[in-house]
Amino acid sequence: MDQALRDKLARDPHRPRYHFLPPAHWMNDPNGPIQYRGEYHLFYQHNPDGAYHANMHWGHAVSRDLVHWRHLPIALAPTPGGPDKDGIWSGCAVLHEGVPSILYTGVHPQVQCLARSYDDMLTWQKYPGNPVIAAPPQGLRVTGFRDPFAWREGDEWRVVIGSGLEGVGGAALLYRSRDLIHWEYLGPLCIGKIEESGKMWECPNFFPLGAKHALAVSPYGKVIYFLGEYDGRTFRPETRGLLDLGESFYAPNCLLDNKGRRIMWGWLKEARGKEAQIASGWSGLHSLPRELFLHPDGALGVRPVTELQVLRGTHRHFADLAIAPGASYLLGDLRGDMLEIIATIAPGDATEFGLVVRRAPDESEQAIIAYGVAERRLSINGEHSSLDETVTCKVVGDILGLTGLKELTLHVFLDRSVIEVYANERAALTARVYPTRADSLGVDAFAVGGSARVLSCDVWEMQGIW
Repeated sequence: MDQALRDKLARDPHRPRYHFLPPAHWMNDPNGPIQYRGEYHLFYQHNPDGAYHANMHWGHAVSRDLVHWRHLPIALAPTPGGPDKDGIWSGCAVLHEGVPSILYTGVHPQVQCLARSYDDMLTWQKYPGNPVIAAPPQGLRVTGFRDPFAWREGDEWRVVIGSGLEGVGGAALLYRSRDLIHWEYLGPLCIGKIEESGKMWECPNFFPLGAKHALAVSPYGKVIYFLGEYDGRTFRPETRGLLDLGESFYAPNCLLDNKGRRIMWGWLKEARGKEAQIASGWSGLHSLPRELFLHPDGALGVRPVTELQVLRGTHRHFADLAIAPGASYLLGDLRGDMLEIIATIAPGDATEFGLVVRRAPDESEQAIIAYGVAERRLSINGEHSSLDETVTCKVVGDILGLTGLKELTLHVFLDRSVIEVYANERAALTARVYPTRADSLGVDAFAVGGSARVLSCDVWEMQGIW
């Protein structure tokens, strides 16, 4: 990377500072997260030539603490004339007999390939007999065939591949192998309905979670999860929901670490035009690492990993603040675009309440994190988050579904153009905002239709990770 680009990226007020992203250029799906010899490795879809989707490689980084990352050389690049000549698409990483191994998709046509590392994951050797799965199962009319996700089951490997059955719906196709080379098709692990979960399931993740199994799929929209029962061949969903209530989080991938935690990252897409992305020299980043778990009532839980607390700097605390409709400056002169906020609010008789962030002094720019009591909906209203007319400014969110709500804890991470929210450890909501004003930094609490109360609010300035 030349010095001019390096300087431009360093000056960019929208470029996040403590979320993971590559040194420059394009990033999309997280790939193959794995823990190996005490370190976390994260791969990702990457175009090393520019901030646009093309020429897919696997970027690579390593971390000891899930927070601070060190960039490593690109792990995988297309091989001219090979089955991955048109791109190294998404997949997973596993340890087979102690050897780090990657399963990934080559495209045009979509096939599954294998690569292995014999030098502690610094370089990778592609299996000379690639592809290891050369075509979808015979007799199936599929809408796609990509993004393998593998796990160990007994003395064999299982893998699900994202797909869809024409006219039916998205599907996760199940295979097994003993050596990652020879694969036997076992049938569909799960099939959806077009009207409920789309026609194609990208980036399936399938894993045990508590007493259940979870299947996460990305159907060209919000990421859906199912919880249910698995009998070794098929998965029967019992409940479903959204892994993120917004529209920025997509194509997640996860690992099980040596502490027994199921940790997930998602691609955070841009909400600005392609020309702006290319001009800026970067596009896309990953969410903060999220831990998935089951609550005692069987509902999916989601929370940021505790390791992120190492980034906390200057701290401010507020408590027992009444929020009357129309009140402002309840949090004094609190300002910032790199903050962690944990606010617990009692709704009182308010019909809507929450936090305002990235507010300009004249309110010409602001983003509103709101909970609507009657509709039980958590949202981020970004309609006035930017004066830049080329930016997509909209309201994002969905039903949170909390009943009998007595208090709501909003755990918010602001990182330049990212707003990442966790609500009562039961839902996450992510949005992208691009304020144009350098003073769009204000933070406040609000209530509509009645009064609410801030029971407690802790705010930390956050440090960068690079």
